[in-house]
Amino acid sequence: MASIVQRIKDYLQTPRGRQNVEKVKTMARDPRNQQRLRQFMDRWRGHRTRH
Repeated sequence: MASIVQRIKDYLQTPRGRQNVEKVKTMARDPRNQQRLRQFMDRWRGHRTRH
């Protein structure tokens, strides 16, 4: 049985995997998503959220 890391690598080589990678890259460039991620990480780390 392939390890989970190998299965992920194999998936990323498929057309659907590459399409999803591009979708995530596009979403990551969105300033609103960046702010939401910062807020999530602040909460996860136990810090107060920025305004």
